[in-house]
Order: sequence, then structure tokens, then C-alpha cells
Amino acid sequence: MGQLRVGMVGHAFMGAAHSQAWRTVNHAFDLPLSARMSVVCGRDDQRAAAAAAKLGWESHATDWRQVIARDDLDLVDICTPGDTHAEIAVAALAAGKHVLCEKPLANSVAEAREMAAAAAVAQTHGIQAMCGFNYRRVPAVALMRQLVATGRIGTVRHVRAVYLQDWIVDPEFPLVWRLRKDVAGSGALGDIGAHIVDLTQFVTGNLITSVTALTETFVRERPLPAPSLSGNGQVTVDDAALFLARLDGGAVATYEATRFATGRKNGLRVELNGSLGSVAFDFERMNELEFYDATRPTSEQGFNRILVTEPDHPYMAAWWPAGHLIGYEHSFTHEVRDLIAAIASNNAPAPSFADALQVQLVLDAVERSAATSAWVAVEPELAPV
Repeated sequence: MGQLRVGMVGHAFMGAAHSQAWRTVNHAFDLPLSARMSVVCGRDDQRAAAAAAKLGWESHATDWRQVIARDDLDLVDICTPGDTHAEIAVAALAAGKHVLCEKPLANSVAEAREMAAAAAVAQTHGIQAMCGFNYRRVPAVALMRQLVATGRIGTVRHVRAVYLQDWIVDPEFPLVWRLRKDVAGSGALGDIGAHIVDLTQFVTGNLITSVTALTETFVRERPLPAPSLSGNGQVTVDDAALFLARLDGGAVATYEATRFATGRKNGLRVELNGSLGSVAFDFERMNELEFYDATRPTSEQGFNRILVTEPDHPYMAAWWPAGHLIGYEHSFTHEVRDLIAAIASNNAPAPSFADALQVQLVLDAVERSAATSAWVAVEPELAPV
């Protein structure tokens, strides 16, 4: 078995999740390449060394440029804040490295276009790039897509999607990087709204074409995070984003992304209503789908619970006997499983950087609509001449 030698940049929350995936993927799946966790990179030497020891990496580094310059690496996994994605990804692709980049792809449409263009060039040389929208890899979500694609709910008419968190409800919560536009790009919109944009487009097979939106920042100043600093700093991102949308398949949609839904820790829910039925996914019950089949006799109609743990459900044959549940971390294992398979077969992985650019264009349209209080069309992926 050949090796896929991986270097990861960033080792916080997403770095830990990705490390779990790289550690376990070859234990769960039979793949033509074996993931080798070669090096993890962070800005602080001591913290990077501790992360390497804890997360299972062979070595550590403090300069991502030195990491991508190494000739003993095949892939660069980017788990850093959004303001660094474009520079690292473009350089890694130019160096002949496959790239996995966390979502959202970039902090701006211009950066996302640059990254998608670099990925397109690299692909002509057999170099692959993928964006890490991990919720696509939840087995219940993959099954949801299958049900829609095979016509089980008919023509999709309504899409409802929410992503609710509450981790910054306390006004004394510090001004971390996710609350700064120069680092994060946007707030709830890009951090969690990007997930439901990608997720709904994935399960329906339809793209968002236009939006009308509002955003709000409820707490506009917060304590500076460093112990040596005092006073407050300005919050420069949205706390909540809500928008209506039209999809190119004719459906209408509602979206809500907020980090001020008190009591909600990671409440992601998507519901689709079609001409022949409905299907709903709730991440707090991530091993289940709710399915309504309107073609059945009225005496048998009602929402049915599908427990997505059977071996013929997506990804599940690699895990436990039916009825034994899996968790959040498995979505990342499935993500790198699909990426390794694509690299080994020299096929484009999904979501590609072009797919992620399309999500970025939706986020941009939402921000423009919120600023003008008007319906705004989503720009095409090909930039206007």
C-alpha cells in the first residue's frame, strides 16, 4: 500500500477533528493509500510540539512555508482561520501538494476565485483540492441526498435550514478571532451559515440563485482576550444572519444562522418538502432521518423514523452492527476517506474549490442584500469580463 504523507497547518478545534480522521481512516476503511501523519504546524513551538504528541503527528513545525516546501509530503491540510486560507492553499497547490481546506473557503470572493483558479490549474497536473464541508459526510445526510435524487419526495418545493448556537450569548465573552472580520471574514454567516448553504445545495442538487437578507450584531464590543490587555474591542462581524432564497430548481428556502440562540449548542436542522413527500435531518439526532411518504395510503401516512445504521446506508458498513450509533468525529473520517479515494483514482473530489467558491458567492450575496435591504442575485462562478 502506498502512503499519503500529510502535513497539517493549525491544531486547534478543527485540527483536532482532522487529526482524529487521519488517525482512524485506514483502520475503518480499506483504501489504496495509507495516511501518514508526518507534520503538524503551529505558530508557537511549544504548543505545536504538544499538539504533535497529543494528536499523533510524527513531527512539528512553526512555519507553514517550510512545510509546503518539503519534498516528503503529498498533502497539506489547512485548519487555520480564514484570513490565511488563500495564501497557504495557493502556495501548496503551486508546490504540487494536494490540499484539504476547511470551510468557508476564504474570507472574500476574490480570494475564493483565486483559490478555485489555482485548483483548476493544479488538477491538470493530477493535484486535487477539496473543501471541508464535513456535514455532507454524515450518513443520514448522504441518505437524504439519495432519497431526493431518486425522486422519493418528488419535486422539492420548500427548503428550511437553521444552524443555532449560543456560545457568545454572554456579553463578557472575549473578542476571539471568530468575532473579527479581518481574520474570520464574517460571523455566524460564514462560520455556520456556510454549512447550511452547502448542505441544502448538496441534498437538493439545486443552487441558490438569489437572496434577501438581514444580519445583526447584538453585542458590539467585547473584552480583549489577552490577559495583558484591558478594555474592550469592537465586534466587526454578524452575530446572526437570516435570509430567504430561491433555488434554480424552483424551490423557495429560508435560512437562519445565529450564535445567539440561547440553549442551543449545535442545533443544525434541514427540512425539505416535496410534491411526493418530505424529509428532515436534525444533527442532535444525527443517526436518524424523518421521512414522510405521501404516496402511501392515507391510513399509513405519517413521518417515519429511519435509523441510519444499516450496512447498506452510506459509509456505515465500515463501522458497527446495525443500531450502534456513530458521532460527529466520523464525518471527518468519511471526509478524508473520500479524499484519499479521489486522489488514488485521480478523480476530482467533492466539494471542490469551485463548489466552495459557489458557497462563497452566496455568502457575499447575503452580505450585499443585508446592506441594501434588497433582493440580490448570486454572482456566477465565472467572473464577469
